[in-house]
Amino acid sequence: MILNSVFKNTVLLFVILMISCGSSSNKSQTNKNNYPIADIQPFVKPIISEIQTGADNFGAYTPLLKDKKVGVVTNQTGGIHKKGKMIVHNGGEADETDQDISIVDLLLNQKIQVSKIFAPEHGFRGTADAGEHVVDGKDTKTGLPIISLYGDNKKPKPEQLSGIDIMVFDIQDVGARFYTYISTLHYIMEACAENSIPLLILDRPNPNGSIVDGPILEKEYTSFVGMHQIPLLHGMTIGEYAQMINGEKWLKNGVQCKLTVIPCLNYKREMEYSLPVKPSPNLPNDQAINLYASLCLFEGTNVSVGRGTEMQFQIYGSPFLPKSDFSFTPIPNFGAKEPLYKNQLCYGENLTKIEKVNKLELKWLIKAYNTTADKSKFFNDFFTKLAGTKKLREQIEKGVSEEEIRKSWEKGLNDFKEMRKKYLIYN
Repeated sequence: MILNSVFKNTVLLFVILMISCGSSSNKSQTNKNNYPIADIQPFVKPIISEIQTGADNFGAYTPLLKDKKVGVVTNQTGGIHKKGKMIVHNGGEADETDQDISIVDLLLNQKIQVSKIFAPEHGFRGTADAGEHVVDGKDTKTGLPIISLYGDNKKPKPEQLSGIDIMVFDIQDVGARFYTYISTLHYIMEACAENSIPLLILDRPNPNGSIVDGPILEKEYTSFVGMHQIPLLHGMTIGEYAQMINGEKWLKNGVQCKLTVIPCLNYKREMEYSLPVKPSPNLPNDQAINLYASLCLFEGTNVSVGRGTEMQFQIYGSPFLPKSDFSFTPIPNFGAKEPLYKNQLCYGENLTKIEKVNKLELKWLIKAYNTTADKSKFFNDFFTKLAGTKKLREQIEKGVSEEEIRKSWEKGLNDFKEMRKKYLIYN
C-alpha cells in the first residue's frame, strides 16, 4: 500500500510539473509587449578537445609512408611529447607506446623505413649553441646517419638525397622571421623540388600565432635570418608558411615542391599553446618564446638578452646601461658556451613576470638606446639583418616615436595579411 501510494503521488507530481513547464515555456516566447524573445536553452558545458599536432595525427600520414624510403628533417621538438601512454595501430595490431617519443622513433616503431635524419641549427637533439657548427654524424640510438643543415650545408645536396622517396618535416617554429627553422624549411622545399621528392610537413601550432607585426623584410637584406618579404612576426604555422613559399614561387627559379601538409586538429590560431619541449637551448619557457621576437632585436646591439643565465630572452642588460635595481652576470652554461659579457656585471630590466605581449614591443629597445653610455656603439651591422630594413635603426637614432614607427609598418602589414589569406589553414 505504501509503495502504491508513493507511486501515485510521484506520477501526480510529474504531471503537475509537466503542465507547469509547458505553461511557462509558452509564456516565455513573448514579453508583455508581445515582442518575440529568444528561447532560453539549458547551459551545456562545452567539450574542449586537446590540440593535436600534425605528428599526433599519425593515422593521416603513416599510410603515405608505407613501403617508402623516408628522410626526416627534425630535432628534439619533432614527434609526440605528452604524459602517459598511447595506443597506436600497426597493421591492424594495437601497440602501447610512450607519448614522449621522437618522430624518428615513432616512424621506426610503425615499421616505416627511415633512411636519413636531417638536422637544423642546434642539431638533432637540440643541444648546440646558436650559430655553432654542427657536424654530420650518426644517431647513437638508431644508428641512422645524421646530415647537418647548418653552416656551409644549409641545403641538402643531391647525393645526400639519393635513394629517398619522400621527405618528412617535423620541427616546431615560434613565429618569428629570423628564427632559422623556417629558413631550413625553405632550403628543404627547394632541394625536394629540384630532385622530384615529395615533402610531407607535420604541422604544429604557432605559439605567437595571433600576432602579425613588425617591419616587412626588404629584399636587399635577405639572409639566413630573413629569407622572404614577410613581417618580423608572421602569425602563420609552419605548414601555412610552406604553402606561401610554394604559392608565391619564392624558391630558386620559381620551382614548386610537391607539398602535403598534415594539419593540427582542434586548433585555431588565437588559442594559447604551451610548447612541451624547448624549441632551442635559449628559449626555456613560454615567457621567453613570447618575448623572443621583441628581445632578439637586441642581438644586433651591445645589449645582452640573458644568454649565460637561466632567464634567456626574459631579461636584457649591459655594462653600459645605467645602474638599476636589477643586474645579472652571464656565465657559460648549456645554451651559451661564450656568452656576451661573460663574468661582467650587466644592468637592465627583468621581464620574467610581465604579462604576455600581443605585438612586437619596441619600448625596451628604444629605452636602452636612449640610456646607453655611448650611442655610437649601441647598434652593430647584424641589427639590419634582424630588422630586415635600415629604416628601423634610422628611426630610433633620430628619436622617432614608437607610434610613428608603427604607422610606417601599416601598409606593408595590410598587404601581407591580404596576400597570406589564401594560404591559411586555421581561419
